[in-house]
Amino acid sequence: MLPLVLFMTLMLLFLLNMPIALAIGMASLLALWLHGDLPLMMVIQRLYAGVDSFPLMAVPLFMCAGALMEAGGISRRVVQLAESIVGWLPGGLAAVAVVSAMFFAGISGSAAADTAAVGAILIPSMIRRGYDRGFAAAVQAAGGSIGVVIPPSIPMIIFGFLTGASVGKLFAAGILPGLLMGVSLIGVATALSWKNRYSTVVAFSWRRLAQCAWEAKWAMGAPVVILGGILSGVFTATESAAAATFYALFVGLWVHRELRWRNLPELFVRSAVTASLVLFIIATASIFSWFMAIEDIPARVARGLLAVTTHPMALLMLINGVLLAAGTFVETTAALILLAPVLLPLVPTLGVEITQLGAIVVVNLAIGMLTPPLGICLVVSCTLAQCRLERVIARIGPFLAVLLVDLVLISLWSPLTLWIPSLLHR
Repeated sequence: MLPLVLFMTLMLLFLLNMPIALAIGMASLLALWLHGDLPLMMVIQRLYAGVDSFPLMAVPLFMCAGALMEAGGISRRVVQLAESIVGWLPGGLAAVAVVSAMFFAGISGSAAADTAAVGAILIPSMIRRGYDRGFAAAVQAAGGSIGVVIPPSIPMIIFGFLTGASVGKLFAAGILPGLLMGVSLIGVATALSWKNRYSTVVAFSWRRLAQCAWEAKWAMGAPVVILGGILSGVFTATESAAAATFYALFVGLWVHRELRWRNLPELFVRSAVTASLVLFIIATASIFSWFMAIEDIPARVARGLLAVTTHPMALLMLINGVLLAAGTFVETTAALILLAPVLLPLVPTLGVEITQLGAIVVVNLAIGMLTPPLGICLVVSCTLAQCRLERVIARIGPFLAVLLVDLVLISLWSPLTLWIPSLLHR
């Protein structure tokens, strides 16, 4: 009875548009109060314990690094480099939007930040060149969703925290899926641009490519610092986030010289506020997870799914369906916290490693960022393009379709997610 009260209350509060952290916290508090045998003072202890974690320190640090890199001129140089690589394709700006998002994904760790940083430059440029507003927003939203798959990835940090999986291996597992998604989206964007006769940006030039690569060398150094440090074993994920923050400060202040000391307080405060929203959700959700463990809810749900099918591939496809539905209606962090404890008991039956499961979960939730009503990438792109959400939804279909094909490949062919992590043992 209490689990039903918990989930019904949670869904009701979501429908009432209550902030996610408060909805999760209030539903959990009500369930604990009705339980009667648990002291409510434990709520305070769980709130603190929920965020008292060294790996979670990477969340505010990566957000700070992303804000510093954007303000320090890195975004503009990344876009110029992407333009020199794929600007010659039909509708070159659409391909540039995806490639720029892939580059910036190696810096920010957030799909929303990725979409906003690149979209602020490219969406207005596409509209000025005659691209349909809905198409421009759809391309940028699709590219931005890769931001949580290509490392660093804040959802992967949270998944590792919840399940005990290695964050370094999760980061490594996201590299090939992220590249697959990016190449697929470039193909769709180019085909649609050719169909609609959108023009190229520039003719390909090795000289221009070399010049842009030279100008962007410090921008491209950020992924090298982050991923190189983690994959080589020099840094943990949290330490790499700290290193990325100091690197962003150095490049912005003394190399590009586009960042000013007077800008730092505002950037730090903005990053802290954004990170606090995520961490507050995690703190309140720790109460939710604690109550679910007391009531043995994850094991019950796992038994329910196993009652439907025990075939590993069929079960994996069923889980994909659940994750896609959750990503459509529930914010990414909340979906992770609600579903990760449920999925963990299914790992032996699925026959997949926890690292592969983490990559599959994050790819599902990345696709959810492109679907209304809570598709954060869609919302950001609509705002930048100044068009109605319905106009973007009408053009997002081909991008969603190819990402779903990618999801099936990632789910069924384990080398896509496990080959690079396996190299970490060598």
